Amino acid sequence: MTIHQLPPHLINQIAAGEVVERPASVVKELLENSLDAGASRIELDIEKGGMKLCRVRDNGSGMTPDELPLALARHATSKIASLEDLERVASLGFRGEALPSIASVSRLRMVSCRRDETSAWSMDTESGELQAPKPAAHPVGTSVEVRDLFFNTPARRRFLKTPQTEFGHIRKVAEKIALSRFSAALRLTHDHKTVLDVPSAVTMAEKERRLAKICGQAFVDHTVYVEREAGGLCLTGWIARPTFSRSQTDLQHFFLNGRSVRDRVMAHAVRAGYRDVLAHGRQPAFVLYLDMDPELVDVNAHPTKQEVRFRDSRTVHDFIRRTVEAALAERAVDRAASASFAPVPGDRSVGGAGAGALRRQAGLPLGVRTGAALDAYAGLVTNTPLGAVADREDEDIPPLGFALAHIHGAFILAQNEAGLVIVDAHAAHERVTYEKLKAAVRGEGLQMQPLLVPLAVAVAEHEADLAEQHREFLLRAGLEVDRSSPKAVTIRAVPTLLRGADPEHVLRDLLSDLQEHGSSERIDDLTDAVLAGMACHGSVRANRPLSLDEMNALLRDMEATERSDQCNHGRPTWTLLTKQQLDSLFARGR
Repeated sequence: MTIHQLPPHLINQIAAGEVVERPASVVKELLENSLDAGASRIELDIEKGGMKLCRVRDNGSGMTPDELPLALARHATSKIASLEDLERVASLGFRGEALPSIASVSRLRMVSCRRDETSAWSMDTESGELQAPKPAAHPVGTSVEVRDLFFNTPARRRFLKTPQTEFGHIRKVAEKIALSRFSAALRLTHDHKTVLDVPSAVTMAEKERRLAKICGQAFVDHTVYVEREAGGLCLTGWIARPTFSRSQTDLQHFFLNGRSVRDRVMAHAVRAGYRDVLAHGRQPAFVLYLDMDPELVDVNAHPTKQEVRFRDSRTVHDFIRRTVEAALAERAVDRAASASFAPVPGDRSVGGAGAGALRRQAGLPLGVRTGAALDAYAGLVTNTPLGAVADREDEDIPPLGFALAHIHGAFILAQNEAGLVIVDAHAAHERVTYEKLKAAVRGEGLQMQPLLVPLAVAVAEHEADLAEQHREFLLRAGLEVDRSSPKAVTIRAVPTLLRGADPEHVLRDLLSDLQEHGSSERIDDLTDAVLAGMACHGSVRANRPLSLDEMNALLRDMEATERSDQCNHGRPTWTLLTKQQLDSLFARGR
């Protein structure tokens, strides 16, 4: 066969193979076009899982009759005009391939009316063949109907799943669009039944209501709101506390400049932020929004525009990791002040009962809390006598309250202003001890131990370049590494805490991380694993009796310790039964 020019119709069908994988791909492109057109209200109607009909109606800016044929022409767009525009893309779409690709494998009809026009215009296509625009009746905005998807490519149609499965993918796309733009209202119907209807959201309460509709109320009840800006990067959104971890990555949403993306750098950064507090094999849940200068990120890396490349991935990675880490490190005393106390499902409030009300509520002569015991502890930690809660109504009660009893050799019962606090003594002491060990190691720095016989390691040339380039970083991590030849390095010292580890394996993992993410927490992870073991073995064991002073000292340490809500294995260390919950348990007030 001689070299020849492909016909436009075949070119569009080839492009459709990249852009249009299934009905959900069509929906994604059409919804993004509506958002780029400035729509504040979008209606999405689906029939038979999108195989029969995908219709998107919006109240955006609309198009003129001259623009309708251009919208269905390849590489025609209103969103970029030069290379400079491409380097700082702010819109969701910009390639000018989606509509002609969709039209080449479906029966497409488009109706549009501009805000400054008195009439609307429509245009129909079949297998990519355009018909002349005709006058039509339509409000301001645009409607795009895509019928009989893949009717002219039966091989592609056979690969589609059942209508319900395909609609499941469409719903996920619609939910991501709804999360990406709170200012736009969205309604989704399937076979004439409303499945999702979210109004525009402006206030935080409205945003959380939309979040609850899409991600579930339980997710909202267990989230921490994140907001941080530094160095031209701004990260906002919601991250779930580690006690709300998942077995899958199904509740992880990341948006970059309003675009839903899947990026390994960002996913790894969030996961690194959960280090130390997430149980093994569990996945964090989050909805996060990163805003940055469009020039610093390339969104033109993949036909579906779901993968991006950062100009400085290490800075982005560190910014996200530190932000998530700081939010999860919020102390119990800080959360109590913000009225989001313990991770009890369905209860985010501390409650309004004061110390006096709790004192009058008490009806059991426990006889274990005395003013003398509390004063003895108070002399160790403060110059202000604490007194007994039962005797002083005006005393400030700490967030985790004062200890009442130690039961079953494992749990501390404490009373605070909100209700009853239950603490797993071993898990709590393990976290406190672990954080103290980490602070000591970080403060003094990792001690290095020279190898009696330096270890030569054969590596690829680019890995040797990395080791040489990041020599100072490796030194701070406790590894002394010299380049001995173009394809070999020599390890001369290792961290003292990791003297039992395989130095070559540690170095290769470090270089792999540096290659992939521009940074690595590998040494920190290994060091922390050693410290976690030390903390576990050095913490109070089950069935060891604890005095009132010891229990109160542990409660105060927890209030002053970061990440004290979870032990080193990701399990919760304490929970709260509010006064309202206790009243409900005993049917009080009914």
